[in-house]
Amino acid sequence: MFEQTLNPTGHLWLTILMALVPLAALLLMLAVLRITAWVSTIIAGIITIPLTVIVWHAPFSNVMKSYLFGGMTGVWSIDWITFWGLIIFNTLVLTGDFGRFKDWMVHHATADIRIQTIMLAWAFGALLEGLVGFGYPWAVVVPILVGLGIVDLAAIRVAALANNAPVSYGALGAPIIGLATITGLPLLALSSSIGNIVAVLALMPPFVLIYLVSGWDGLVEAWPLAIVGSLSYIAGQWPVAHFLGPYLPDLSGALVSFWILFAFVKIWRPKNIRGFGGAIIEPSPTRTLEAPASGREALGAWLPYMVLIIVVVAWTGPWSKLPAISWFKISVAARSSVTQKPIASTFNFAPFSGGTSILASWILILAILRPGAQIVKQVFARTLKQMWGALLVAFFIFALAYVFVYGGMANSLAYALSKFGVFFVALAPILGWIGVALSGSNTSTNAMFGPVQAMTGRLLNLPVLLLPSLNSVGAEVGKPIAPQTASVGVSTSRFVRSEGQVIRNNMGWTLVMLAYLVLIALLFYFVFPHSMRIQ
Repeated sequence: MFEQTLNPTGHLWLTILMALVPLAALLLMLAVLRITAWVSTIIAGIITIPLTVIVWHAPFSNVMKSYLFGGMTGVWSIDWITFWGLIIFNTLVLTGDFGRFKDWMVHHATADIRIQTIMLAWAFGALLEGLVGFGYPWAVVVPILVGLGIVDLAAIRVAALANNAPVSYGALGAPIIGLATITGLPLLALSSSIGNIVAVLALMPPFVLIYLVSGWDGLVEAWPLAIVGSLSYIAGQWPVAHFLGPYLPDLSGALVSFWILFAFVKIWRPKNIRGFGGAIIEPSPTRTLEAPASGREALGAWLPYMVLIIVVVAWTGPWSKLPAISWFKISVAARSSVTQKPIASTFNFAPFSGGTSILASWILILAILRPGAQIVKQVFARTLKQMWGALLVAFFIFALAYVFVYGGMANSLAYALSKFGVFFVALAPILGWIGVALSGSNTSTNAMFGPVQAMTGRLLNLPVLLLPSLNSVGAEVGKPIAPQTASVGVSTSRFVRSEGQVIRNNMGWTLVMLAYLVLIALLFYFVFPHSMRIQ
């Protein structure tokens, strides 16, 4: 068995610099040179493999096996989920069902810009993040907000900040599934610990959103709306994250939030109706969109989402043995330079994993919507065109991460970071924030930094789930300034190819959210450390 070396150069700082080379090269290509993500991950792998063999003395044949097994894991654990999630979304779009659903939601958001923002940017945006991710919530929500009177740049900022809380559970839980895969931590335990942090994080954005669209006077007048918006999302998100796993918390949080807000504004509304900027407007709103003509049509608009939730819950819940069925495993092992215990790069082919449950959901949705063969063909063509690059990235980023861990580079870097002591608790979310700001992907950030965070936590004797969870939520907060996310998000606005202006406009409030997250990190370390341990 290959024995990892903690300090292969004999000089700690030189070892640290060598361990940082793959990450620095990847982030340089993505953020500075603006090389497309799948090409960047290939080049980073080409850099990492010889470093692992020459500096860390890992056997070349084992390194290549680790690379292959990592890539295969990325395809099956991530691509198999995100592909079918986007297939469902495009099916709803091309059949017109999504358009009817969107119109129904806009119709019921009333004429007050604060209510519209919380119901559409916050609740509806979380639904889109949970189903698709990849910047689509911005792309869909921004034109709606602009149509309701919010200026373009402000609408993008509102959509981006509203998207903070849902990102870790985005694309049907892909970031957390990736984090569990690369760290070896239990999936449900990670889903729970991240859910705890997100629940506290979610208390703040609704207040920020109302302030951004209506000013201080508008917020003072409508603060109960912010409280209901945040607590209703948490009520739908937290139990699902704890007891069912990472696939559905965004969808459940979004749907519970929307319906509680829907009921709440029937019995309470702010004293004045306000438009964008806080201007008081006449209480006689005009509608530009018709609501569904009947209760049956309204039910039809919601039905695909209900089908997805029911199937995935039944398929992946703790009572189901389907995800645990394995047809075969292949792996290559090494002995950890930190724990002195075997670690393995493993590909586990579990044919009935969460992604297969999403495929089953899509088949049932097809049976309900009955689209023609031509539409189904368009759905696949559109989906492949939209995400072929992301599909490649999942292969190459997990291949890179597996080699980074197998060769011992992650352990060497973690050993260096542990020298910060418990102060690193405050730095952990910042590392996730930097990772996603440069890479554009929560999933990729978890793949790159998750193993380092996990091992640093072990070396510091911290609660095992704390640092990886903070890494993932830190990546949520960095999303509004991620160039790749911004590129997709502004695609339906007049700021196409003006991502720099958008990022600058988002930066201030993103830093406020990051500071809030650092305080949350300290809260969980000092007050609630038991919630970050595996029960």
